[in-house]
Amino acid sequence: MGSSLPESGATRVQAVPPGRTNATAHTKHNERPSRDIRLFWCANAADSLGSQASGVVLPLLLLGLGYSPAVVGLVAGVSTATGLVLGPLVAVPADRGARKRVMFWSAVVSALAMGSVAVALAVVEGRPSLVHLLTAVLVERTATACYEAAARGTVALISTPGNLPRVVAGLEAGDRGALVAGPALGGMLYQASRALPFVLDAVSYVVTAVCVRAMRSDLRADATDPADRAADATDPADGADSADGAPEPASSPVSPPAPRSARGTWSALAAEASAGFRLVRATPLLRLVLVWTTTVNGVLAALYYDAVFTLQERGHGGTPMGLVLALSGAAGLAGSLAAPRLVRRLSPARAVVAVSWLMIPLAAALATAGGPWTYGALFGGFCLIMPLATVILQARAIQGTPPALQARAGSVLATAAGGAAAMAPALSGLLTAHAGAAVPALACAGVLVLLALHTTFGATRVLTKDVPAGGRGA
Repeated sequence: MGSSLPESGATRVQAVPPGRTNATAHTKHNERPSRDIRLFWCANAADSLGSQASGVVLPLLLLGLGYSPAVVGLVAGVSTATGLVLGPLVAVPADRGARKRVMFWSAVVSALAMGSVAVALAVVEGRPSLVHLLTAVLVERTATACYEAAARGTVALISTPGNLPRVVAGLEAGDRGALVAGPALGGMLYQASRALPFVLDAVSYVVTAVCVRAMRSDLRADATDPADRAADATDPADGADSADGAPEPASSPVSPPAPRSARGTWSALAAEASAGFRLVRATPLLRLVLVWTTTVNGVLAALYYDAVFTLQERGHGGTPMGLVLALSGAAGLAGSLAAPRLVRRLSPARAVVAVSWLMIPLAAALATAGGPWTYGALFGGFCLIMPLATVILQARAIQGTPPALQARAGSVLATAAGGAAAMAPALSGLLTAHAGAAVPALACAGVLVLLALHTTFGATRVLTKDVPAGGRGA
């Protein structure tokens, strides 16, 4: 699980009732916002730490059990694809009022899945079957997709618009800190016992579930769309997710819905699931976020695997890549901690444009990198400057998305960015094999030039305008 970034052409969406901003609309839900923000940070950091610790040793476990690299790649590919496909679908119940329940039970299911792997490794002669491992990974990945989809709308419901950069930066810092500590901790635990990294992952999910359960804010978005109001009024189960456990009264009486055919039900579900895509397509701000995050995620994945291929070809083992990850994570943590202060002092448009242009020489320099320290320094440069742009874009995207579409719009952005990151390694490998190790870095630098040009014109036009809280970007 973890944090991620966040229109509707066919369906009209009202951001908030007239005269109410997103902050005032949720004042009654945020009696203890600071406490809930800390709990959400804790849930995210614990989840990220456990996922990093177990994720780094899962390929080692499969290889150690005698499975081929093809099987390892299949498990990784299927689990990634599962999350990308399920995210937009699971976002529908999260946006319609079941956010806290989805987050809590997803964490519980993930804890049980990883706990079963730990028990199998510790008890069943240390050799669980491939079916067991694959099932556990897919169950955990499915539950993670559910959690991430629901969590994307949580930031807007526990934070005021002015505090969004600080909240987003806290989530970024938790992810970066886990990137530094998680792989090293997972590796040390794996040396002591193959079961321990998965015990840590299961415990981290328990911590996440406890933190979510302890949050007192009502994580239901206001049902501002007529269809959402009707659904909330006729679905008593959704009301149980309020802060005090009591159902919220419907805003107006609604007649019972007419029975739907199976085809009509599936059509309605597809229309709801695609509402986030329609919102992103129709909103210039979210389109900018989509293009920027998707391009940068793909470029970083391609550059990382290019570094892996190059270091391996030059006789370096796994330790140098650990050094690269550690330096990158430390730089990213520093950048995340500094981002809130910089956001307050800098123009959003100028900051995003500056970061976009500064990434180009870093990518080009990777074409001439020779050793792990050089790679670590250059990747550290990426991770040091990126949080500033990421925090600005995330905060603006959250502020510019209607509360009832936070999860669905966020799933669209996350699916696009995740898809780019999944395809980039294969493209990097093809370029390295057929054109040389320097070509992927140069190609990425060229892509970043195009992104910087697009951002220079798009960010100046979009980010300089005020975004109505819970409304559409200009």
